[in-house]
Amino acid sequence: MADRKRLPVSEAVVRRLPAYYRHLREMEATGEHRTSSRELSERMGLTASQIRQDLNCFGGFGQQGYGYHVIELKRRIGEILGLTRAYHTIIIGAGNIGRAVANYPSFRREGFEIRALFDEAPALIGAHVQGLPVQPADSLEAWIAAHAVDIAVLAVPAENARAMFARLIRGGVRAVWNFTPVDLDAPAEVVVQNVHLSDSLYTLTFRMRESIGGSLGGQ
Repeated sequence: MADRKRLPVSEAVVRRLPAYYRHLREMEATGEHRTSSRELSERMGLTASQIRQDLNCFGGFGQQGYGYHVIELKRRIGEILGLTRAYHTIIIGAGNIGRAVANYPSFRREGFEIRALFDEAPALIGAHVQGLPVQPADSLEAWIAAHAVDIAVLAVPAENARAMFARLIRGGVRAVWNFTPVDLDAPAEVVVQNVHLSDSLYTLTFRMRESIGGSLGGQ
């Protein structure tokens, strides 16, 4: 990867990188060896110019007259996304969302290793998810102190979100994937990705409304 200094990459480009990686992974799985910005644009609904601009933020990876080598471009984007190492991950909240994250096979394949799950509900403590017993939330600090944790998945009720987040920070966790309906403000040394499932659904209903001229059935 080029060592030359680059300008800061925009948030819009960062949001598109996982989509590039996903499409390239699908292409690799079907045996495609080369692609072009035009072919990627048709798959992704972007313009070829936008794709070239995005990739040029990282030095550019194409060859004149050839395009992009699928496996090599996937590998390079994986490096940019930090997917060349394993991440020790814990899940706080073993309800529906927490179990869905633990059971999602792609995470494990990409190196996100679920090491422990925690919950406060007595009915869930001791249950097994992906072969791991759900541990009581009271044991969280002791477990973190004894194990390396790269990422914590936060999937607790809204009323518990900030208190649990504070416990994670005090324990030394520096990256949190937040599935609670509460936006968490993190100190500078902590990275938080707030995920609101409802936002995606509301975007869908907006697009439905726009596509049919504001006339929805069932009203």
